[in-house]
Amino acid sequence: MSFEWGRRTYVMGILNATPDSFSGDGLMSAEQWIGRAVDQAQRFVEDGADIIDIGGESTRPGSIPVSEEEESTRILPMIEAIRRAVDIPLSADTYRAAVAERALDAGADWINDVWGLHMDPGMAGLVARRKCPVVIMHNRSKPKNVAQEERLGARYVGVHYEELIADVRLELQESVDLALAAGVDPSQIILDPGLGFGKTVSQSLQLINQLGLLKDLGFPLLLGPSRKSFIGYTLDLPPDKRIEGTAATVAIGIDRGADIVRVHDVKEMVRVVRMTDQIVRKQLIGVYES
Repeated sequence: MSFEWGRRTYVMGILNATPDSFSGDGLMSAEQWIGRAVDQAQRFVEDGADIIDIGGESTRPGSIPVSEEEESTRILPMIEAIRRAVDIPLSADTYRAAVAERALDAGADWINDVWGLHMDPGMAGLVARRKCPVVIMHNRSKPKNVAQEERLGARYVGVHYEELIADVRLELQESVDLALAAGVDPSQIILDPGLGFGKTVSQSLQLINQLGLLKDLGFPLLLGPSRKSFIGYTLDLPPDKRIEGTAATVAIGIDRGADIVRVHDVKEMVRVVRMTDQIVRKQLIGVYES
């Protein structure tokens, strides 16, 4: 599948192989979890997803990291099974180079690194060698900044930026420089500002509103607002009640320049994306044509 950045917005569906996903959609603890994952992936494709992102470690604030072996055990069978069932790009959500390589061997096409190539020094070289697309995310998450509320979940508080957009730009550029120095083709790089990752509620809202200020970095932008705590704390709603808040962030994000949106509720968000594209991008293609 080829991606024509700027022509339309692409939808990445989230498929979690974790028992502790903040959004409550983890599949690992369910019986016949591989079969359920394949069924969900097929529904995503039917509902209009362009990419499926498969993760094996929760990234919610305050979550406990899992071992490399546990992460591999969670995601590799899913990737193999889903690869046989669907024909759209699969993304492996991992920051470990060894897991990423196994995932690519199992049938993944992209790597989604929530630590922007900084956590594992081997990741940039792997991406360069395998010539695969990579999502590079901005992340300032620190356990000391996590505050927990039972109904609404965890969020970051007291996170200081000298100037939010300028700091995010600078740190994303540092990750890009790591990638380029390792030989990653610039055309394979996608940037994610990391909503909620080491950002307070107000900082996440500001990032969406000013997303366009990241466009001149020269790379496609992925936005991942789906069901996140900044929506919950803004609307005073738990994760399973955040679909309308997610829809608003998706629509505004597209208006501000997002090229991909990463979401749980694929069917509903595909509709939001298609409607917003009709208004914002003013181009009719494929299923948009009447």
